[in-house]
Amino acid sequence: MGNRLRTVLCELDRMERAAHGCSPLHRVDARAKLLLTVVYLVTMLSMPLEAFSGLLLYAVYPILAAQAAGLRYGDLLRRSLVVLPFVALVGLFNILYYRETVFTVGPVAVTRGWIDFLSILLRGLLSVQALLLLILTTGYYRLCRNMQRMGLPSVFASQLLFVYRYLYVLTEEALEMSMARDARSYGRRSYPLRTWATLVGQLLIRTFARAERIGRAMLARGFDGRIPAVGDDGQRWRKTDTAVFVLLSAAFIAVRVLHPAELLSATLLNR
Repeated sequence: MGNRLRTVLCELDRMERAAHGCSPLHRVDARAKLLLTVVYLVTMLSMPLEAFSGLLLYAVYPILAAQAAGLRYGDLLRRSLVVLPFVALVGLFNILYYRETVFTVGPVAVTRGWIDFLSILLRGLLSVQALLLLILTTGYYRLCRNMQRMGLPSVFASQLLFVYRYLYVLTEEALEMSMARDARSYGRRSYPLRTWATLVGQLLIRTFARAERIGRAMLARGFDGRIPAVGDDGQRWRKTDTAVFVLLSAAFIAVRVLHPAELLSATLLNR
């Protein structure tokens, strides 16, 4: 358990350090990237389930964006696989419900349910990858701060930031309790359910106590409910940000409205 908690802390720290890069995508205004991600998610998720070829065109964006940000797409894909079991559970019922055959590959009949299932899986992976790209190239603090600048209520933006920051608090407290438990267990690896229930209760109490101390410290430093601007948070919207947002948004909308993959396949089949 201790090793897993340390891995979580290392992953969170790695995400924070990745947001301080100097790639072309890092230099794009956070508001432009946020709006672009919203356009990407809306157009991609609104694609019909049977339009699987169109989703493959949307898969190009995370790959190219990862290259522009100096990130390895393999790491991005690995992180997005966390959502795969939950998405698979949602799409599993399509396989059981839609059983009409769409096409055959040799002796294997591919039903509409399988196409819908793969489409749902791809949507889930692409959605998580787009959000990871936004966080890895912007930083969670800067993202929440710019959401507040764009008119999002301060209470909502602050709560989003606190949820992220308290992941550190919860993980650190759990790691300390795990180390104390291991020091008193004399090599024992398994524990009864009653012991785990006690640990969870103590973790909840310790987390609340630490959160109260942090809250009092924030109030003593003048926190008024709004996320303060620090460092380079006051980045200005440039012409290049407008160009990036307009061009990529137009590409996403064109894929959604014009269905170029279907048109290309129909043209090739007619020939």
